[in-house]
Amino acid sequence: MSVLPDLHLYYVQTCQNLSQPENPFIARVLQEADKNDEITTKGITLKLAGNNHLVPVPRVTDDDLGVLVSVLGQAAFVTGLDLAYNLLTDAGAKTMATFLQENSTLRYLNLMFNDIGTSGAELIARALHNNQSLVHLRMTGNKIGNQGGMFFASMLKINSTLEKLDLGDCDLGLKCLVATAIALTQNKSLKAINLNRPLLSNQQEENTVHIARMLRSNSSLVELHLGKHEMKNFGVEQLCEALYENSSLRYLDLSCNNIICDGVKFLGELLKKNQTLAILDLGANRIEDVGAIYLSEALATQNKGLRALSIVSNNITGEGLVALAEAMQSNMTLSHIYIWGNKLDKNTCMAFSSLIEVGRLELGCTDVAPYEVDGEVFLAEQSHGLGKHRYWTPRCAAVAPGAANASLQILTVSEY
Repeated sequence: MSVLPDLHLYYVQTCQNLSQPENPFIARVLQEADKNDEITTKGITLKLAGNNHLVPVPRVTDDDLGVLVSVLGQAAFVTGLDLAYNLLTDAGAKTMATFLQENSTLRYLNLMFNDIGTSGAELIARALHNNQSLVHLRMTGNKIGNQGGMFFASMLKINSTLEKLDLGDCDLGLKCLVATAIALTQNKSLKAINLNRPLLSNQQEENTVHIARMLRSNSSLVELHLGKHEMKNFGVEQLCEALYENSSLRYLDLSCNNIICDGVKFLGELLKKNQTLAILDLGANRIEDVGAIYLSEALATQNKGLRALSIVSNNITGEGLVALAEAMQSNMTLSHIYIWGNKLDKNTCMAFSSLIEVGRLELGCTDVAPYEVDGEVFLAEQSHGLGKHRYWTPRCAAVAPGAANASLQILTVSEY
């Protein structure tokens, strides 16, 4: 899916005229685009996100959206629509739901961090019961709650077109997570789902048990985000037991949980046998040196499938970090590793500086860069990661998209 350069050039003017139906600016731009054979063949993404730091823009409101969709109804070549960080409410969701029921060309819709609630979620989810074009939907950051999430869980039992669904930071509850897991035992089309940061009232990890049960039978899911689930060693064990039987999951995000070294021991044993998993995100846990050594032993000896590992902010010292660096010398498959936020001592700096110097680790594939002061090597932080710019737009273009969101290059399913 290509992006029309002219739409970026007229980005500010488009937003300024969006709420003025008498001004035909958008229609004129889209009419000009319609004359381009390449655009009409490949399709374009219309980006009207409200978080552009470089070019201040008015945010899209519910009334603006009504004007926009009336024009887009005549522009079949618009296959992607980015309305993130705007001022859309349940009224705007109603307009969008009607559009989804009538439109047969839109494949990507980004509504993240608007103000859509439970009733808006119900309307959009119901619209997807019959929609056969939308492939990727982002609802991230809309406070749809547990009930709103239940509508999407029900939709997954019916819809057979959607491939990626992002419900992270949506205040989902336990019932919604269980219902979603049950739906995914039947759904054969969804390839990626984000369930980050639910609101859980108990510590029994019932949600993880149901997700693990789903992974035993699901053969289509490639990417799974379970960040901020308050997951502990028991939950990790359940997931690992399920993944011995799963041969499809390639991206597992367990960041920002309560995983310690005992939980990582299960992951280490899994990596010795599972050659499917390509990306593992353990950022912001507490695996410490013992956990890092468990991972390094698996990577150095038997695992040849993992391509990216994030262990940022895990209270790991030089012992564990050096063990991982040494594992990379024998494991040629692991190409991306992120270590910032740990205790980078002299031995760590030397080990990773050596990996970069000999070409074993590329600067674009890690979040540290070596520099020297008075003959001593140190490591500086880089703005690189598996999804570092996932929820925000950088104020400058200093970081290449491939380095900031490395997962998009490793797994093509990560973004439509």
